[in-house]
Amino acid sequence: MKTLSLKNLALSKVSISIENVVATAVLNQSIDIKKTIKNFPSSKYDPNKFPGAVIRLKQPRSVILAFKSGSIVCTGTKSEEMAFSAIQKFVSEIKNSNNLTNVSISDIKIVNMVASCDLGNKIHLEQTARTLPRSMYEPEQFPGIIHRLSHPNTVALIFASGRLVCVGAKSTQEIHLSVNTVRMELEERSLMAYENIASSIHF
Repeated sequence: MKTLSLKNLALSKVSISIENVVATAVLNQSIDIKKTIKNFPSSKYDPNKFPGAVIRLKQPRSVILAFKSGSIVCTGTKSEEMAFSAIQKFVSEIKNSNNLTNVSISDIKIVNMVASCDLGNKIHLEQTARTLPRSMYEPEQFPGIIHRLSHPNTVALIFASGRLVCVGAKSTQEIHLSVNTVRMELEERSLMAYENIASSIHF
């Protein structure tokens, strides 16, 4: 009979939640902002404050930033697929409403993903900050550790409660790699308070 250690039991329960995905794209022609916003009742456009139009889509739920140059930024979705879908839908709608022809999208890509998870155990922050390289901890300014990973090129925010936030990822794979890398580093250096889950295990 295979026996799970407290550490393995804790790590097996980690669930990662994607909080936000930011994607960008470029059209092969400029966008008539004033004409475009007429087709989106919830849009906002004040060039004196911000050069682009802020357009909210209901499906998929997202926010599109559209610029006259043809640049598009999509934020607020929960997956890469939804981000690409939102951009495609926006372009399709302005193409039809503005009677545009030969419109194409280029350089569509994910530029940032934010995800969070609960490692299930408390973290020794001061010891972690001293142990993990590329880490910064200034509790007077921010309650967590800012840990920069070299591969992938992401940043992990580590909190005493065991909560971890990953920013800067370009794909779901990078998110999982980042989380797994950090939790392995914490486990190998005994920086997680695994004893806290012992009382919740019943045999």
